[in-house]
Amino acid sequence: MALPVAFFALFFAWPVAAIVTRGLKADGAWRFGRLVDVVTQPDIRHVLWFTTWQALASTALTLLLALPAAHVFARLDFPGKQLLRAVVTVPFVLPTVVVGSAFLALVGRHGLLDELWGVRLDTTVWAILLAHVFFNYAVVVRTVGGLWSQLDPRQEEAARMLGASPLTAWRKVTLPALAPAVAAAPLMVFLFTFTSFGVVQILGGPAFSTLEVEIYRQTSEVFDLSTAAVLTLVQFAAVGAILAVHAWTVRRRETALRLVDPKTTARRPRGFAQWALLAGVLASVAVLLLLPLAVLVRRSLDGWGLGYYRALTDADGGTFLVAPVQAVWTSLEYALAATAIAVVIGGLAAAALARRDAGRLVRGFDALLMLPLGVSAVTVGFGFLIALDRPPLDLRQSWILVPLAQALVGAPFVVRTMLPVLRAVDGRLREAAAVLGASPWRAWREVDLPMVRRALLVAAGFAFAVSLGEFGATVFIARPDNPTLPVAVARLLSRPGELNYGQAMALSTILMVVCAAALLVLERLRTDRTGEF
Repeated sequence: MALPVAFFALFFAWPVAAIVTRGLKADGAWRFGRLVDVVTQPDIRHVLWFTTWQALASTALTLLLALPAAHVFARLDFPGKQLLRAVVTVPFVLPTVVVGSAFLALVGRHGLLDELWGVRLDTTVWAILLAHVFFNYAVVVRTVGGLWSQLDPRQEEAARMLGASPLTAWRKVTLPALAPAVAAAPLMVFLFTFTSFGVVQILGGPAFSTLEVEIYRQTSEVFDLSTAAVLTLVQFAAVGAILAVHAWTVRRRETALRLVDPKTTARRPRGFAQWALLAGVLASVAVLLLLPLAVLVRRSLDGWGLGYYRALTDADGGTFLVAPVQAVWTSLEYALAATAIAVVIGGLAAAALARRDAGRLVRGFDALLMLPLGVSAVTVGFGFLIALDRPPLDLRQSWILVPLAQALVGAPFVVRTMLPVLRAVDGRLREAAAVLGASPWRAWREVDLPMVRRALLVAAGFAFAVSLGEFGATVFIARPDNPTLPVAVARLLSRPGELNYGQAMALSTILMVVCAAALLVLERLRTDRTGEF
């Protein structure tokens, strides 16, 4: 635990504490009255209300559209199911900047809807809600569908034989068993939409602002650190409450159910209702998920040529100090370095948490590992500039600063991927190896590593995809001569002109292809077939 604790203390707790302290402390005295002053401002109350309202609406809409798909993936077997599962998951691993770009190409100025019917939905709340559904669709499908596929269908069939209607059998038997997943999925969706930044930044315009966007505006445009610090504390408290409820639902999910092999629960569709449900889900996937991606690719083409892609090789003295295509190689280098850091930190933390004799303090660190996913990435990025500015940790001019920020987001995914597998390793195997004279290192290398090797590769893949698309912290600390792909896309979208727009779409398409390729590799490396994250 020593290295993970030190890493999170230095590169998460310290930067966040530094920016909060700077914002709430003046002339050596704390200004806690600033908390009340900020949250009572009319414009801040509007931001808090919109952040909560859009998160609730996005969560409800995602559940409404994704729960039927969860049933289809859990109970129906059809050709191309594994490929479709990968397609459904692609939006979740895409950077939020790419998601915003895809919907901008669909509903924005000169977008598909604008060209066909003269309808624009950008800078409206509907564009934000639909983009959030696009991004979080896979969360519900994998979380609820993964558990649903492992429930024994004979229990519901027994209720039907005893005279229950299909609806009653589902309500009395299946739904109570699904309750932990049905509770956990919306909590995760709410967390992701409550802290939304890239989607709202691109699609919301000046009319809509979430807490994350407002923190960015207060720090980078208004330079009001005290207001940003208060908003960070508000977001921190909300995220902490969400994670506490999520941890409780996960514990129920792990201990309350008896599961079966998911391969035995799926059947070919039978009857008109099942075929109609399958067709409806396929249609919704095509419209909600595939259409935005297809439009993104189409907008990246100059007519039907590659002019925008060729323009990426030209040095741009206005926005970048290097050719925009250099952002591709910079992002890959940063993501590889961040993946290495995340695997080491997350792997050590997972190994410590997996021990059956781990104390309460160690188990409590498990919840703290999830905080970087919910605490404002903008705050972390700006905190890096404030806290890491003095020897021996003066890293503001170092290239390692970006991978460190990206690893903070990747490490929790490593822990969540490896922890269940490490807990499943029979401790008696290690004891037998020790009795035969193996050292602890050799026992881990000969016993644990062969069992967790595939999980380690999956964890590394998730960390790579997440690091590649990190935007909130990177936008502060990426240097002009080394922009990452998400930062390059955002900067190009902020500039007027058809060429800048086309280059942004081209870079977004490249980023999408790289993330999708990483996901397809993950699908082949998955350690089980439960379909869960």
